[in-house]
Amino acid sequence: MNAKYAVLIYPDFSLQEITCLTSCLTVWFEEKIDVIASEKKLYASEEGFSIMPDKTVDEAEVSDYECLILPGTIFPLAPLYDDKLIDFLKRGKEANTLIASISSSPILLSKAGLLKGKDFTSGYFMQMAETFSFVEKEHFVHKPVVEDGNIITGIGMFFREFAEKVLNRLGYDVGEGFMDTGGKEYTEEELTFYWSEEDYKEFLEELKEYEVR
Repeated sequence: MNAKYAVLIYPDFSLQEITCLTSCLTVWFEEKIDVIASEKKLYASEEGFSIMPDKTVDEAEVSDYECLILPGTIFPLAPLYDDKLIDFLKRGKEANTLIASISSSPILLSKAGLLKGKDFTSGYFMQMAETFSFVEKEHFVHKPVVEDGNIITGIGMFFREFAEKVLNRLGYDVGEGFMDTGGKEYTEEELTFYWSEEDYKEFLEELKEYEVR
């Protein structure tokens, strides 16, 4: 089955900023996610995890996917000056793909021309917006999450709200108060969890396979 979703990675990308979104897609909704990068090599996240991409930017197109997810990175200059990566994004200008970009990664969309005329937010320092002429500062909106057309941008600390906005846009029902405790105090009953009968039976069948090893 072809993946409907993809994550673009680069050196020191942040897993933490996107795993609220990606885990919902894969665990809750059983979707497959392709990982794309400039080269077929291990990329270390800022948390120290190494990930091998499924495809390179030469093997994929933005238009291949319903949604392309861009994590932030504490060192955005590396992807910003990665011509292959920027060219990949440029090829997606006319795509109907939803692009979900968080933290510092909107700077990549700006350079690729995908944010031209679009409102956006970002978590990068404002001096970067002053440094690069391709950033349309008049469209920088200082809000947690901003949606304009086919692009959703967010600030890294609002990864939950970002995930909720993207999932809703993709048509998934995540309920009210998505992953938000709101400081609520929970009862013992609320923090005691049970499988359904069907799921428990499935677990017992799986357990048998391990017990005979």
